[in-house]
Amino acid sequence: MSVEVLTFGCRLNTYESEVMRGHAAALTDTVIVNTCAVTAEAERQARQAIRRAARERPGTRIIVTGCAAQIEPSRFAALSEVDHVIGNAEKMRPETFARLSTAGSERVQVDDIMSVRETAGHLIEGFGSRTRAYVQVQNGCDHRCTFCVIPFARGPSRSVPAGEIVAHVRRVVAGGCREVVLTGVDITSYGADLPGTPSLGALVRQILKLVPELERLRLSSIDQVEADGQLMRAIAEEERLMPHLHLSMQAGDDMVLKRMKRRHTRADAVKFCKDVLRMRPDTVFGADLIAGFPTETEAMFANSLSIVDDCNLTYLHVFPFSPRAGTPAARMPQVERRIVRERAARLRDKGAGTLSRFLDRHANSEVQLLVEKGGVGRTPQFAEMRVPAAIPAGALVRARVSGHDGQRLSGEVVA
Repeated sequence: MSVEVLTFGCRLNTYESEVMRGHAAALTDTVIVNTCAVTAEAERQARQAIRRAARERPGTRIIVTGCAAQIEPSRFAALSEVDHVIGNAEKMRPETFARLSTAGSERVQVDDIMSVRETAGHLIEGFGSRTRAYVQVQNGCDHRCTFCVIPFARGPSRSVPAGEIVAHVRRVVAGGCREVVLTGVDITSYGADLPGTPSLGALVRQILKLVPELERLRLSSIDQVEADGQLMRAIAEEERLMPHLHLSMQAGDDMVLKRMKRRHTRADAVKFCKDVLRMRPDTVFGADLIAGFPTETEAMFANSLSIVDDCNLTYLHVFPFSPRAGTPAARMPQVERRIVRERAARLRDKGAGTLSRFLDRHANSEVQLLVEKGGVGRTPQFAEMRVPAAIPAGALVRARVSGHDGQRLSGEVVA
């Protein structure tokens, strides 16, 4: 059996799983479980996957890594099914996997992530189909939101030099990718650790200027309060920068945001969205929102519900609050779990309604689609649309919308 990688969590984890797949190519009968620590549920799913892999593939070596393993290596090392636990820095080094192929390698290899200073030295030529390439521009986070353990799993913020990123983008485009997505843990902090402190906006404009053959550039999740002037100008002026922004918003109530130790207010979020829409009216927003944060009252939650409309949010990623050991939020007065789940469901219902109304507006319109595997295309605003499977992945086509099912558009390709 070749190496199998099971990935949980964010797009950056998915990217890093592909790096590990290459590093571990010489291993046999191996399952790598790349864990997530954002919620307790993500950790539970990882442990379940570990037990399932051991049960279904007896004799297979199981390696556990990722954010949950970085934070609590002993917890995973205590599982009898696990052969090795490696940290987030170690998983990116080919020599780690070379050592694992030898007898007597250490069972737990997890160093202090806060001491890591090097930038990503593992840029790969994209993954999945040749349609879209994910390019890591940054890792780590210097902020300390009260609910989040990710800084302790990823270490300090560190950026990849712009020259390396531009060269990498040029290579993946030459290889056939028509869209590039810039990804990281906190990409709007990009450049603060580099000489001259370049910004994310400067990086975006440099990529679009120096790689004119790139047809689409997209950003992963951004922190709207960190959006710099050059980024705002790029949003307004660069047609190849896709009009879809996913915001790390978390809540719509000022007291909750303060207790989360976020760096923006509700008014900041609303102003950002209004400013963007004034400059680029076709922009569509997604956002992360947490339901049931400690001390959240019904009135506070109502503010999170209403910010969906006030910020014209379309794609919601809703998280029921999950206390993480060692965080300040875990020590705050907790909201009853039943109420947390109920509020999360109400937010998801709100999101389903906003998405459906957004798709309604496409009726009888023509859209540009970048076709992916499986006969699904994506519009510039990241809406999905089913297309005939015969159209190859990577094709850019025009399609006429005839309807939708609440999640995806449907219609016919016209050119």
